[in-house]
Formats: sequence, structure tokens, C-alpha cells
Amino acid sequence: MWILTVYSNENNISMYEFNAEKEAREALKNFKGCKILSEVVYDNDHSTLVMI
Repeated sequence: MWILTVYSNENNISMYEFNAEKEAREALKNFKGCKILSEVVYDNDHSTLVMI
């Protein structure tokens, strides 16, 4: 999942969620202001066992 956070000049904060990186990067081009693109990775794979 990809999250686009946009800080506008009017001190507004908006967040948008995308499933695909390509879609998120296309949207990134269309917004003005300070933008942060983040990838959210969930580690729900319990089949991997790590022993220390």
C-alpha cells in the first residue's frame, strides 16, 4: 500500500491511499505543495520463523 501525504500552502494536510506504486507516482505529479510518498509494508507472514 502507498500513502501520499500532501501539505498545502494553506496549512492543510491531506492523505491519499493507493494500492499500486505506479498509480501513486502519477498522482504525486498532480499535487502542489510539500508531498511525501510512503510505502506501507505489513509483515503478516507467520510462516517465517526467526530464532535467535
